[in-house]
Amino acid sequence: MKTLPVTPHALDALTEALRRLPGVGPKTAQRMAMHLLQHDPSGAEILGQSLLHAVAAIRHCRECNTFTEDELCQVCADQGRDRSQLCVVESPSDLLAVEQSHAWRGLYFVLMGRISPLDGIGPREIHLDRLVARVTSDEVKEVVIATNFTPEGEATAHAIESLLKSKGLYEQKRVSRLARGVPVGGELEYIDLGTIAQAVRERRKL
Repeated sequence: MKTLPVTPHALDALTEALRRLPGVGPKTAQRMAMHLLQHDPSGAEILGQSLLHAVAAIRHCRECNTFTEDELCQVCADQGRDRSQLCVVESPSDLLAVEQSHAWRGLYFVLMGRISPLDGIGPREIHLDRLVARVTSDEVKEVVIATNFTPEGEATAHAIESLLKSKGLYEQKRVSRLARGVPVGGELEYIDLGTIAQAVRERRKL
């Protein structure tokens, strides 16, 4: 005997759409869909309209490649930023994290990804050609590579370093890597040994 579907096709489609979000599995997506339709239908409409508007309105900044609604993002348009310093990050989320630290007053370049051969992502997919063009600018004096300390992030940092060397830019610019170390507020007994070792090796004079 053929089993009939117990949920409407539209609900299944919504659940599948929500599963596209990072960290959301099938059960969580189903609960989200059920909650929106049962308890917050107006919120579901707002969510749908906001998604459509964002997809239509958001573009990439002409200079740094992050998300913006204008030709230039707010950071690139800010004339008070130090335009001699360029911080290279993987994603707009990473840019936001650095900004929220209040430790950086330079500009950014957002790769929109990281090198991952298994996923078919190489230098072209993360816009390294645009990065080189940006670094070539005379106003850029320092490049800080702030990719994440994951295998893919390390591979991306190495690729950037190699590319800058091949273009003769490594000698012309100050190129550095975001330091690894014990996080602020971290207690040594709870920090992994690799991090502690790296922190000791990269200790600085006070």
